Amino acid sequence: MARGGQGLARVAVVVRAGAAPLWWCGVTAAGIGVVLPGLTGRRIGVMAGAVLFLVTAAVVASWRRKRYDALVRSAARAGKHDVLQDRAVTVRNWRRGHRWWPLLAFAGALAASLAVPAAGGMLLAGAGVGLWLKAGRLGRLERAEQALIWVRVDWLGPRAGAPVGKPVRAVRATGVAAGDAAPGGARRH
Repeated sequence: MARGGQGLARVAVVVRAGAAPLWWCGVTAAGIGVVLPGLTGRRIGVMAGAVLFLVTAAVVASWRRKRYDALVRSAARAGKHDVLQDRAVTVRNWRRGHRWWPLLAFAGALAASLAVPAAGGMLLAGAGVGLWLKAGRLGRLERAEQALIWVRVDWLGPRAGAPVGKPVRAVRATGVAAGDAAPGGARRH
């Protein structure tokens, strides 16, 4: 980076990057799991899965909420030499760093379907929805502050997926027109 600038990735994009893989792995595993009768039967499996879906979505959406809020409130202005990472690059880095996790979770959800049909898949889908809800909440914070929140790329960890992990001491803010992702991490239209 020239003149002391640093690479910055959008916090909401990093959070949102895992939502789609978890959602689709979960929906697929739940669909396959419904076909299997399992030990508990389909009805109990689907009801247990619905509860797991709701609980997981709520837990994931609220996980480390205070840390996100504190970092957003204390965001410093990004420097003019900082380099803003594209949304596609941030998503690709997260997915490369976590490429085996959704597949292992998918396999675990399918295995769980032998006992409780569809429950494991619905749990995975709930985690994906929770990440979307968390990214949406970050988008509302960004709109309220009229600033997009960025984190240093080198602080994201080896798998590019810890936007509020221990190494993250502060975040940076830019205007809402910066970067190629809308508040909340979605693509700009």
